[in-house]
Amino acid sequence: MFGLFKKKTELEKLQEEYKKLQKESFDLSKSNRQKSDAKLKEADDIAKKIDRLKAENN
Repeated sequence: MFGLFKKKTELEKLQEEYKKLQKESFDLSKSNRQKSDAKLKEADDIAKKIDRLKAENN
């Protein structure tokens, strides 16, 4: 109940976006390999941002 209006951190937003792109890449891999690879590249870029944020926080 108390977490209902809690704002998401930048890290949480990036992690959600990463998961979404990974799923889209997997779904596209069955039909269009080029688009799948593009989504995977986007996900990789976000993973690098996540790593940088984690490094800054530690």
